[in-house]
Amino acid sequence: MKEKTHTDKWSDREWAEAAAWLSGEESSSSENARILVSEEEEIMKKWNDLKNREQEIIDVDRAWEKLNRRIEAANPSISLPAGRNSFLRTFARIAAMVLIVAGTGWLLFEVAAPQKITVATSANEKNIEVLLADGSTVYLNRDSRLTYPKSFRGESRRVSLRGEAYFDIAPDTEHHFIIDAGKASVRVVGTSFNVITENDESEVEVYVASGKVMITSEDGEQTLTLEPEYIGRVSDSNASQERNTNMNYLAWHTDMLIYEDERLSVVFEDLKRAYGINIKVADPEITDFRLTSPFEQQPHDTIVKLICTTFNLRSVREGGTYILYR
Repeated sequence: MKEKTHTDKWSDREWAEAAAWLSGEESSSSENARILVSEEEEIMKKWNDLKNREQEIIDVDRAWEKLNRRIEAANPSISLPAGRNSFLRTFARIAAMVLIVAGTGWLLFEVAAPQKITVATSANEKNIEVLLADGSTVYLNRDSRLTYPKSFRGESRRVSLRGEAYFDIAPDTEHHFIIDAGKASVRVVGTSFNVITENDESEVEVYVASGKVMITSEDGEQTLTLEPEYIGRVSDSNASQERNTNMNYLAWHTDMLIYEDERLSVVFEDLKRAYGINIKVADPEITDFRLTSPFEQQPHDTIVKLICTTFNLRSVREGGTYILYR
């Protein structure tokens, strides 16, 4: 039988022979295996040409390896009768090309298909818990927004934050976790830390509870690497870090405030950050009073009442503001 280069010239019998070969009904032949290998080598050359042109779209090497494994798993040893090699050589080429094209299309769809994006927001509530696909957990402070994909793809795990959040990141050394925080990005492997982006997004502040965190400004000019118990601040024009001395820095997340001979001016600032309330005083001397007391999982109105009781003060509330007076 002469080799035919176009399938539209094949007879019904030749199509039947090709179908029988693909279904594995014929006996084995090393020569036929060699034919299929040679066809695959030819396809590899075409694939490498494609690789040079498509490098910006996908990781071709990884895609090829993945596709190759799928082909090998789906196709056990194939045999051809020796007398039909010439006819089926063309069919093998076409069948293999169909697999390559179909597999490539599937991979391109898998990589290029738009991801499902979720936006989590918190209004007046704090400690809104968000569980990510990789097992990481994010706790949003009030008036914050987290944008994240339903599933992570590619070489990194990337989310976007506006506001304040505490991150507990699942370790994955092969896929760094990256947070777009406005004027800076935060890059980690597996750690826990707090991130604050200002309303005008002019500066990003990060506190590291465990692990190590890298912060890079939007223009790439400023970079910080933070160790545990350090606070870093990055903007386009400046980068600085210092050791955290405020044991109540994460009070909004831990629901715990601890004071030992602390000035009320500091206490009022902590309450503003933890609960979103403002405290004003009718007498400036009140801010110099010193407080020693722990507050654990107490609502802010209870804390204000305890402060007033301790220092024999009175209070009046106007919306989200408390005014203390003697």
